[in-house]
Amino acid sequence: MTATEQTEPAGTDPVKRRREARRAAAARARRTGAPLRHRIITLSLLCVAALYFLVPVYWLGVSSTKSSADLFGTFGLWFSDPQPLDHLRDLVTYDDGIYLRWFANSLLYAGVGAAVATVLSAAAGYALAKYQFRGREAVFNIVLAGVLIPGTALALPLYLLFSEVGMANTYWAVLVPSVVSPFGVYLCRIYAAASVPDSLLEAARIDGAGEGKIFRVLALRLMSPALVTVFLFQFVHIWNNFFLPLVMLSDSKLYPITLGLSSWQGYADRQPVLYQLTVGGAFVSVLPLMVLMVVLQRYWRTGLTEGSLKS
Repeated sequence: MTATEQTEPAGTDPVKRRREARRAAAARARRTGAPLRHRIITLSLLCVAALYFLVPVYWLGVSSTKSSADLFGTFGLWFSDPQPLDHLRDLVTYDDGIYLRWFANSLLYAGVGAAVATVLSAAAGYALAKYQFRGREAVFNIVLAGVLIPGTALALPLYLLFSEVGMANTYWAVLVPSVVSPFGVYLCRIYAAASVPDSLLEAARIDGAGEGKIFRVLALRLMSPALVTVFLFQFVHIWNNFFLPLVMLSDSKLYPITLGLSSWQGYADRQPVLYQLTVGGAFVSVLPLMVLMVVLQRYWRTGLTEGSLKS
């Protein structure tokens, strides 16, 4: 008998004892949370990511309070003779208030386009998830292929098509392509298959509800987290879209903010005041996206909580 075996109590199993020790250590880890070094590393990475995304916005906020001369003659990350209200007044009154026209155009393109795209994606995704018909998987595969095609590759064919029907250089030239969201259809199908029970639909049909009412009253409510995601993604995509309006539009009164600010930047060498207006306009253009993110965030939290409770 070895010395180790002599020191062990009679009737104990070393394998069982080690297993119980691991269980106890795991239980202590669950009670105390993650190790300190893991929490420090995680917090450090999150801080670096936050700085990466927030420093450009901070720079925009600081620079929007400066004159064109101070933009190049002072430290970029701190204020110098801030006059935000004066610069904001100059922004909205320059060239007969053309910036406000661009801002309204962007709201029109992004708001209407995202809303219509969300409804169409919800209807298509719900139909692909809950109805059986011939060619359903082929349609879904075509939608997935649409996700992989970059929008820039479609801009020129769309321009040629809209030119043939006389819709180029109109609001429709930007609105109509914006209501199509292959990613939204994909997301809505996946979410509808997981969150809309077939038993609930059958119960509604037995009670005499039509398919349209079932979709409006039941499906849309159950799919609300996915719809909020589709709406926000599509809104941000349309709001930041530059290439499609560049190809489709030639009238400056139809420009969105992205294209309008780019035109200002192109003339800034000859009119230095446009440097400040471009920076200030870029900062103002970020504000609607920030507000929309804060307002719609609670719907995401609700959706994530519901998903965590599903078996």
